[in-house]
Order: sequence, then C-alpha cells, then structure tokens
Amino acid sequence: MPFKDLLLALTVVLVWGLNFVVIKVALYELPPMLLAGLRFSLVAFPAVFLVKPPKTPFKYLLMYGMAICFGQFLLLFLAINLGMPAGLASLVLQMQAFFTIMLGVWLLSEKLRWNHIVGIITASLGMALLADASLGTANSSGIPLIAIVLTLGAALSWALGNISNKLIMRDANVSMLSLVIWSALVPIVPFFLCSFIFEAPQINAIQLSKISSKTIFALIYLAFIATIVGYAIWGRLLSQYETWRIAPLSLLVPVVGILSAALLLGETLSTGQLLGALIIIFGLLLNIFGGYIKGVRRLSPK
Repeated sequence: MPFKDLLLALTVVLVWGLNFVVIKVALYELPPMLLAGLRFSLVAFPAVFLVKPPKTPFKYLLMYGMAICFGQFLLLFLAINLGMPAGLASLVLQMQAFFTIMLGVWLLSEKLRWNHIVGIITASLGMALLADASLGTANSSGIPLIAIVLTLGAALSWALGNISNKLIMRDANVSMLSLVIWSALVPIVPFFLCSFIFEAPQINAIQLSKISSKTIFALIYLAFIATIVGYAIWGRLLSQYETWRIAPLSLLVPVVGILSAALLLGETLSTGQLLGALIIIFGLLLNIFGGYIKGVRRLSPK
C-alpha cells in the first residue's frame, strides 16, 4: 500500500477514535436523541441534492439506515449520556465484529473458523470481567450496567447494518458515499419524534443562543468529518485493496478512543476494567489474525 493511502487510513482511524470524545462533549449541552437527529440532518442536507441515490432496493436502504444510523447511534448516545466512558465505548462497540460473524452464520449461512469461535469466547470473558469490575467499583470509574448493555446493543445494531450492507453490495456496485448520505435520511424523523416525546423538558431548557462553540464544532465534526469524510475515504480504500489489508486497521480505533479520552476528558480505568479491556482486544486480534496461524483446521458444519 502506498504511503499516501496508509496515511489516509490512519487519518480515518484517528478521526473515528476521537469521535467518541466529541460525542461526549456534545452531550454536555444537547440531549442524545436531539443530538443524533441534528447530526444526520447535517449529513443528509444539502448532500442529497449533490449525490445520486444508491441503486439498491428501498427495503435494503431502510434496513441499513435503521440499523447503522438509528439503532446504533440511539443506543450509543444514550449509553454515553448515562455514564459509559467515551474511551471504553469505542472498545465495547467493536463487539460488532463478533455479532456480524454470528449473524452471518445465522442469516447468510456463512462458515465459522476456529479463531472466530475462540475470539468470541475470549471477548465474552473480557466483557463479563469488564461488567463485573465496573459494577464492583465504588469510585468514579464505576459504570452503570445499563450503559454497558446499551453499548452492546449499539454494537448489535452496527452488525445488523453490516449484514444489510453485505446484501446491498451483493446486488449492485453501490457507492459507499451515496449509501451513507441517503441512509442518513432514514433516522431523521424517528430521532426528532423520539426527542419530542422523551426529551421535551430538556429541549425547553436549552437556549439555542447560548449553545457553546464547542457543541457547534462537535456537530460539524460528527456530521462532516467523522461520517461523510471518514466513510468516503474508508469506502474508497476498501474498494482499492483487499479487505484484510484495511479492516485490521480499525482495531486502532479503540486505542485512539481510550487514549484520547484519557488525555482530553481525564477518564481512567480500574485494574479490573483495564484487564477486561485487554482481554477484549486479545479476542478481537484472534478474530482477525487467528486465521493466519498455520496448522489449525477450519471449523465448519458438514
């Protein structure tokens, strides 16, 4: 891979890693559902007037938009708002890799390899340790169980979006940028409707004229940099290189997320939480790189 493209890939990793800190900052002033609705409004408009719609059946676009855009970010924003540390959220969200594999086996009759099974078991043990350490921590690093569950739900929604994306790409050669922009139309009304129903008191207390420049920058970052620019670059790289060259770089996202949250937000992890996080990372590494270990046969149904 040329150095220029490697630099582009690492730039996306940096952008997506910082994304979690930016979400946390934006949630200081805006409730989660309103923030998500504003984010996808900025992603969709005015871009839908400049980019042609993807050539895919509407049902797949709807599935993708509800899973990736609505489900994932509704649950993720709620989790962070309820106390999920930004850095840890960036790691737990990577459980989507295992959820995607399991959904692929269930819905698409894909086959499991030994490293997928061992990776899932290892990461699950890490999640159990993380949850136990979080619930048993009395200091400020304690994490509500509901926040962990919501983040796992966000990972499951991401995985459902991955399956939808696979169906879309199987039927037609669809531009990733087009898919991202037009799918952003799907969750706008649901987000604003949910915000009107559940966040009315918070919205009434917000004085738009007093929203800080930090929040405005966070919205711009989430919509244009993390979503449109990030996915456009990533999609182009995936179209030019083998998946195995690009996909493993996403493992650096939680590394950037945890480090940036520690440096910019002062987040810390207890010893038990750190051990659980390391075990999850090891499970992710097994999932991606375990298949390269020679001498281990594939585990697949006959």
